[in-house]
Amino acid sequence: MAPSAITPTTEDYVSLSLKANYTPCLEESHNGKALSKAMIGRALQQRVQSIDEDTCEPGEEDAFFVADMGDIYRQHLRWKKHLNRVKPHYAVKCNPDPQVLRLLAAMGTGFDCASKAEIDMVLRLGVDPSRIIYAQPCKTKSYVRYASKQGVRQMTFDNLDELYKIKELFPDAELYLRILTDDSASLCRLSLKFGASLDDTGDLLALARKLDLNVVGVAFHVGSGASDPAAFLKAVRDARFVFDQAAALGYELKTLDVGGGFVSETFDDMAAVLSVALDEYFPPSVRVIGEPGRYYVSSAFTIACNVIARRSVEDKVLGVNSYMLYLNDGVYGNFSSIMFDHQHPIPRVLKAANSPASTYDAVAPYDAGNNLPLEYSIWGPTCDGIDCISESWTCTQTLDVGDWLYFEDMGAYTKCSATKFNGFSDSHATVYISSEPGASALLGY
Repeated sequence: MAPSAITPTTEDYVSLSLKANYTPCLEESHNGKALSKAMIGRALQQRVQSIDEDTCEPGEEDAFFVADMGDIYRQHLRWKKHLNRVKPHYAVKCNPDPQVLRLLAAMGTGFDCASKAEIDMVLRLGVDPSRIIYAQPCKTKSYVRYASKQGVRQMTFDNLDELYKIKELFPDAELYLRILTDDSASLCRLSLKFGASLDDTGDLLALARKLDLNVVGVAFHVGSGASDPAAFLKAVRDARFVFDQAAALGYELKTLDVGGGFVSETFDDMAAVLSVALDEYFPPSVRVIGEPGRYYVSSAFTIACNVIARRSVEDKVLGVNSYMLYLNDGVYGNFSSIMFDHQHPIPRVLKAANSPASTYDAVAPYDAGNNLPLEYSIWGPTCDGIDCISESWTCTQTLDVGDWLYFEDMGAYTKCSATKFNGFSDSHATVYISSEPGASALLGY
């Protein structure tokens, strides 16, 4: 079924009729972001106001997401503006939300998949297998057979044994040699696990030639959440070296995969350095692809959580009181990014019992007024002491059971790694909105 023909189910998302409440004339980034803030605030308010914690059924007051598909659309336009030579292949592992995949498929991106399940998700959208790269250097045998059967030909390797495996199971695959990079300035280092050193690339290419395998390109990854543009420059130079090694063995490599690591806050600077390096070391005849993940989705998702319990903590020496707030989501759930992605989500007040209405504001997260700040620590719902979202947070409002907090920038490595530990749900409702007419048209919102 083609992506445009897919109809989301109730399980896929909770749909709010918000699209009629805005004027679809804002393609400029700053206007789009302002509209996005207003729409997210309205969606958060509407859902929270519809919940009565005293009478609702179990699960109705669970944490929930608001996802702005327009934010993803703007990120795509930004990518094309600053890095047009690089065709993005979205890293599915970052956030396999069905509506995210559907929008990206409709916009023509490729996809970076690391397992059979991820390949399945993309193929079910009607995406042609040629738009998928199986970017996993160490693959399960049955998954290689599955990729062969489905026609997913592009895949990476970084070791000798993998070449023998591919020769046996998928000799017609289009192979990318993944090389080691300096990822010391990234949030999550990947070169500790993957990538061949330049001391080994010659032997790997020689074996591939001996086995008559089709090596078509080189791949690298400077680490998830990279912060040093120079890492891209060095990686491109190293890739050029491997291209020349391959040419000496009779290969004519056609594609360079520059991986991921892109962060929205530093993207423009990263893109500028990468673009210059690509133009210097690789002619226009070389196809270039990338594997962005968090860049596309991090800022598109906001999560709202309910305060399910509160404890008062008294410091008898200093004579100061603080509070422990317990939320209905934590590090074993959608705040797994704290553990796995080194993130520090910032709490903001959505609704406080001592306020007659929601305190959400697109400009200020809460009304400071003249109140003295109170100190809180924020905890998840499980019976594990490490389930802590924030050890210390100050707020001028007194918060209690039934109040709501929200956290922005929760789209990357959150719900994709949530668990069912302690019997809590690993799936939560998502309210989808669109602050961009282009995204609305592609999704039928």
